[in-house]
Amino acid sequence: MKHSEGFLKLVEDARTRVREVTVEETLERLKAGARLVDVREDSEWEAGHAAGAEHMGRGVIERDIEARVPDKSAELILYCGGGYRSALAADNLQRMGYREVFSMAGGWKAWKDAGAPVREGRAGE
Repeated sequence: MKHSEGFLKLVEDARTRVREVTVEETLERLKAGARLVDVREDSEWEAGHAAGAEHMGRGVIERDIEARVPDKSAELILYCGGGYRSALAADNLQRMGYREVFSMAGGWKAWKDAGAPVREGRAGE
């Protein structure tokens, strides 16, 4: 997908404040208790998602995060389709006081390309 110049500037600004992790680092952090959060749209989630991920779409994560993850020191790794929306969401969660938030570089595409485990449909919600 071709992204607009304004969107890319917004993402690049967020990335100056957000830590990114690779798929391999994500898999290791998950073993240690990190939570993997898919911030894509509902239809993207339903088509398939990372095994063990929970879904909080980009449009509602800021609204719902405190109820679902009240511990602001919890380690959260966010991903989207390619790492753009997750960087924006991670930046906002940090502004809300979450201290251990990461964006997974390359997003869903990188996850699949790495052969990491996936789930089809709504399983895993």
